[in-house]
Amino acid sequence: MNHFITRHTLSVLVENTPGVLSQVSRLFSRKGYNIESLAVGTTDDPVVSRITIEVKCDDLMVEQIINQLRKLFCVYSVRLLPPNSSIRRELVLIKVRAEGRDVRNEVIQIANIFRATIIDVSTKSLTLAVIGQESKDDALEKLLCEFGILELVRTGMVALERGEATINDNDDNKETDEFDLGKNIL
Repeated sequence: MNHFITRHTLSVLVENTPGVLSQVSRLFSRKGYNIESLAVGTTDDPVVSRITIEVKCDDLMVEQIINQLRKLFCVYSVRLLPPNSSIRRELVLIKVRAEGRDVRNEVIQIANIFRATIIDVSTKSLTLAVIGQESKDDALEKLLCEFGILELVRTGMVALERGEATINDNDDNKETDEFDLGKNIL
């Protein structure tokens, strides 16, 4: 077991109902774990949402978190996404001061290098959108600081496993019959 604190990415399938995110985040709070990043959205099935959670902890702690998450009734499946076999991306919107043509051109050149998209232009600012790994997003932010960042927002990481593997391949998924409450009632 690795007892070094590292970043772990968890993919969690949950019921798409009010209060589920609160239940999941309370679990982390009760255990004293800090969530580094959190992103939530519906899946291809409108009754199921996917929560992507990043947490810094050691291997023993992440196993405890996974086991506690699986005990929640609203959780269908939990999967730890290994860094070497998963794709992680984050959307960042950055509004930067860009007064004058020369400054705007310089910001646009930097945006092009990072494959960022200019999504809003005014006489005094440019707003960029960039999707990428954390290191790319951080590097762009650092360069744009020179011009003056007016506002910045990050979505949090979203992640999927590479290749054919899916969260549904997990052997520890709960049985789907368990969630069909009316099925077993006489």
